[in-house]
Parts: sequence; structure tokens; C-alpha cells
Amino acid sequence: MSRPSDATTERVMRPSLMCQLRGLGLLLVAWFPIAPVRAQVAPLGTPAVTVGSQYSTTHVYVAEADLDRFVESVIATFGGVAPPKIALTVTPTPSATEWRPVRTPVGGISAFGFTTPIPYAFGTERTGYLVTDLDTAVRVARANGATVVVASFADPVGRDAIVRWPGGVVMQLYWHTTPPSAPPLVSEPENRVYLSSDEADAFIKSFAGFAHATVVSDDPRAPGIEIGRPGETYRRVRLESGFGPVTVLVTDGHLPYPYGREVTGYGVPDLAATLARATAAGVTVLVAPYTAGTRRAAIVQFPGGYIAEIHSDGGR
Repeated sequence: MSRPSDATTERVMRPSLMCQLRGLGLLLVAWFPIAPVRAQVAPLGTPAVTVGSQYSTTHVYVAEADLDRFVESVIATFGGVAPPKIALTVTPTPSATEWRPVRTPVGGISAFGFTTPIPYAFGTERTGYLVTDLDTAVRVARANGATVVVASFADPVGRDAIVRWPGGVVMQLYWHTTPPSAPPLVSEPENRVYLSSDEADAFIKSFAGFAHATVVSDDPRAPGIEIGRPGETYRRVRLESGFGPVTVLVTDGHLPYPYGREVTGYGVPDLAATLARATAAGVTVLVAPYTAGTRRAAIVQFPGGYIAEIHSDGGR
């Protein structure tokens, strides 16, 4: 498959800068193929709070000195846009960060370079998910077994909360006062969650109930090369919801580096071309391309330390 044209990328990117930063007079970025349903997990009567995967972002914390280099390497690798860094407070307690929201055709990143110590529990959350109503989302998360780590608080454009799911998976939920508007992504990013067999089913039940997710596959003998153990097998569960795909990798924890460090997987049309752009931008290939089923994948590290999986052919 060929890389999306510049015109296609422009159409995906153009509507992204949407939200006005109230009280500061700055512009913010409005955040951003489902497999056949195997099983619907959400209990009947559970309110749906999803908005769209184009508003789901990976949260990346880097040293402030690395922020611009990190963002530039992401855009060089995937295409996309990011405004200049904005100084603001994104926590309910005193703190300061430089922030750059990155929008690419394959997923959003919220990149933070704190200039003060980072208040707990910020930095532990892997993603930010836009919800239709924050109070409802927190209530539904609690009803499905989540713990609220940071109670809801106001930010410059809306409200946020941080929750922890069974297995210790931490996510941020957010809501905007002015609803954002952005087109669907070319490829939805994959939230990659590593859990033990003691934790996996509890997480799947809890998160799927909250997100109205469907289990599209549950493979007890997925190829071990996907976790750095060729010739072996492990359990892999794939979920789909309005927040985007979540892949649960169920392992015994015997993982060679860097497996388990990558939070997000990005689907691209041409893996070799993407890796060539990445390495030219200072990205390090930690795991050389390998094939598992119909997926061709690699693991890379961006300047600033962010580790990600990149794959092509979407063998899901």
C-alpha cells in the first residue's frame, strides 16, 4: 500500500486546531476497521460515554529539553501537525508544563515537558479518552470496577479525571466545554496492555463494560514472536470500542526488553518506508521488523525515550 498523499493528510489534519484556551487567549488542538463482533461485554443499560478514537491520545512525558525534538520526530515519521508548545497547568495542584498536542493520521499524542516536579498520579496514565460527560463516565467506570485515582478537576478547556482499572492500568478521562470536531483517523492507534493471567480477565470485563467494547478475538496460542519469544505461544485478546482498539497481551512477565514498554501500536501502510523516515529523524529501531500472521511489525524508541510499536497490514 502507498503512503497517504499530502492532500489526504491535509484533509485529515485541517480541522484539528479547534478549541480556545479560555482565560489565556490561546488556541488548542481539538483531539482527534472494526472487526466482526465476537462478544458484547457491556451490561445492558450501561450508558455509552465514548466519542471517537480520533480524540483518544497517548500521553507522553519527556524532559522539557526533548519536547520539540520528540514532536518533530513523530511528525517526520507519521506526518501530521502540532502547534508550538504552550505553557500551562494541566493538574489540579500547582505545576507547570510545556505542552504540544500532536495530531497524525494514525493517532494523537499529548506530549508534556514539565518544568516543575510532576504531581502524582500524572505521568502514570497511558491515554486520554474524550467522553460525552465526565460525571457519567466516572460513575460508569466505578460501576465497572475502576478506582478513581485523581477526582475530577477543571482544566483550561473542560474537566478531567484519572482512573485505574483492575491490573493497574491507568487512563485519563476528559471532557471539553466546547465539543471538538475532527474527522476519523486513517488508522486507529492500538492501546497495548500487558497483564498477567491473574489480572487479564478482570481488566477485560471491567474496561469492556465501561467502554461498550466487543471482544473481536481471544487467541490462546498467539505467536510468541510478538512478545520477543519466538517458537512459543501466549494469549492475546483484542477489543474494539468507540475509544479505539485495545490489545491485551497476557504473559508470565518473562519479557525481553523492550516488550511491555510500548504503550501504543501504530498502523501504517508501508512499514519499511515509515521506519526509513523514522530513523532519518533520529528514531532508534529497538526490534527489527518481524512477521506474525499477517502483521509485519517493529518496535522503536523516539527521542526523549517514548517506545512504540509500528505495524503494517493490520493483521488483527
